[in-house]
Amino acid sequence: MAPAISSSDGPLDSRSVPPLGMTGEQFHQAATSVIDEIEIYYRGLASRPVLPSISPGYLRKLLPSEAPANGEAWQDIGRDIERAIMPGITHWQSPKYMAFFPASSTYPGILGEMWSAALTAPAFNWICSPAVTELETIVLDWLAKILGLPDVFLSHGEGGGVIQGSASEAVVTVMVAARERFVRHQTKREGITDIEEAEDRSCEIRSKLVALGSDQAHSSTKKAAMIAGTRFRSIPTVRENEFALTGSQLRQTIEELCSKGLHPYYLTVSIGTTNTCAVDDFKSIAAVARDYPDIWIHCDAAYAGAALVLPEYHYLAKHMELVDSFDMNMHKWLLTNFDASCLYVQKRKHLTDALSITPAYLKNQFTDSGLVTDYRDWQIPLGRRFRSLKIWFVLRTWGIEGLRQHIKHHLRLGDLFADLIRSREDLFSTLTSPKFALTVFTVKPRRSQSAIPNDQTNGHDPRPYQDQHLPVVPDVSNEELQLANDLTKQVYTAIDEKQEFFLTASVVGGVYAIRVVSANPLAEEKYIRQVFELLVATTEATLSGKQ
Repeated sequence: MAPAISSSDGPLDSRSVPPLGMTGEQFHQAATSVIDEIEIYYRGLASRPVLPSISPGYLRKLLPSEAPANGEAWQDIGRDIERAIMPGITHWQSPKYMAFFPASSTYPGILGEMWSAALTAPAFNWICSPAVTELETIVLDWLAKILGLPDVFLSHGEGGGVIQGSASEAVVTVMVAARERFVRHQTKREGITDIEEAEDRSCEIRSKLVALGSDQAHSSTKKAAMIAGTRFRSIPTVRENEFALTGSQLRQTIEELCSKGLHPYYLTVSIGTTNTCAVDDFKSIAAVARDYPDIWIHCDAAYAGAALVLPEYHYLAKHMELVDSFDMNMHKWLLTNFDASCLYVQKRKHLTDALSITPAYLKNQFTDSGLVTDYRDWQIPLGRRFRSLKIWFVLRTWGIEGLRQHIKHHLRLGDLFADLIRSREDLFSTLTSPKFALTVFTVKPRRSQSAIPNDQTNGHDPRPYQDQHLPVVPDVSNEELQLANDLTKQVYTAIDEKQEFFLTASVVGGVYAIRVVSANPLAEEKYIRQVFELLVATTEATLSGKQ
C-alpha cells in the first residue's frame, strides 16, 4: 500500500514548472515571438543556402550529452533554433528548392497545426472527439469533388476518404485490404466454411500472392509487399511509351505469374511517377482489369494528383472508376503542411474487414450503433491526429479558384523551364515530355546531334502538335550513352556542390538525368531563369574541360 501524504509534508502540488510549461502570459509572449521569427524566416528564405553545410553528427557536438536537470527559460530554448537547428535544415520552402517533389507549407496550414496541437486528441474513434471525425469526412468529400473523382469515392455511398500520414502509408494500408479481400474471395469460391480449415487455407493462399507495380512505380509498393508478407514483381516499361505502364505489359506479367501457380492480387498504377511524372495507360489497363477482377488496383497520384483541381485534367479523374483506391498528397503540391495524404476507396468495407478489431475497451454505444465512422478501422495505427483542420483552413483560404491559380502558376513555370532547356539543344536533351511542372533532361556530348532541329525563334518543340507528346529516342551507341551519362553526372555534381540550388538526379531506362521541378508556394520566374543560367554555365565549363 502506498504511504499516505499528510498536509504536514508540505503543499500537495509542489511542482516548479507550471502545468502547461508556461503561464498563459508567458505562452502568449513566447508564441508571439515564435510567430515573428517564423515570418522573418519565410521572408528571408531565398537568402539562405538551400542545403546545409554540416557533417553527419554535427548536432551532438552542439547539445549536452544529457537532458537538463532543471527546466530552462524559453528565451534560452528559442535561441537554439538558430544556433543548433537551422544549420542542419534543408530549406524545402526555399524558391531555390527544386528537388524531389515539393513539400508545401503555408500560413493557414501552420495555423491549422497550431490548433491541432492545442486540441490534441488521439481520435481513434468518433466519441474521442466527434469534430475530428466529422470534419475529416466533410473536407475529403469537398476535395474529391474538386478533383473530379467519380461519386463512388464520396462518403454518402459505399466509399469515402481518410487522411493517412503519407502515400507510402496509404499503399501499405490498401495492400493489406487487397490481400485479405483476395483470400476471402478464394476461400469462399472453394466453399470452405470451417474456421480452422479456412485459416490454414488462407495461409497457403497468402504464400502464393504477388503484388505488382511498374519499374517506375514508387518504391513504397515493394516495401508494402515486404510488410504484407507477399511477393512483388516489377513490370518493365519502355521509353517509347514515356515509361508508362500499358495493358499489354500488365497482361503478359499476369499470365506468366498465373502459369507458375502464383496469384497477382494488387497493382499500383500512377498519375505522375517519381522519375518522370509518367501517367500510366489507364484505358488499356482497364481492359486487362475486366479479365482479373480480384486484382486490387490502387492509383498513386501523390504529387501530380493535385493537378486534377484543373478541369482540363478531369479526364484523368474519370479513369479512376477503374481503381479500387486513389491517393494524393495535399502536403506535396496543394498548399497543406505535412502530413496530409488523402486516400479514397470505392468500398470502405474492404478496409474495415481487413483492419477492424474492437476490444472491449474500445466499445461504445455510438460505434455499436453503426451510425458513426471510426477511422481507426481505415488505417494501420490506432490513434490519429486532427489533420483535417489544416486542410479545412487551406480550402477556405484559397477556395477552388485560388487552388487552380496556384497549380497553373507552377505549370507555367514548368513550361518556361522546359522552353529554356529546348532553346539550348546544343547542350541539353529532354528525356521525356515535361509534365506537371517537372522537366527531366540530360547533357549532350559535343559530337551528339540533336534529334529535334533547332527552332531559331524560341524554345518550343518545333514538331507538329500531335507529335509533341512522343519522346525523342536518339539512336546512340552505348559509348555515346555512357559519355552523356558521365557528363550529366558531372554537371549535376558540380551544381550540387555549389549548394545554391537543390536539384535531384535519377537513372531512368539506363539514362542518367537531372530533374527540375519548381512547385513550392514561393517559386518564382526569376529563380527558374537563375537555375537555367547556372546549368548553362556549369555545362559549358564541364564540356570545355572535356575538350
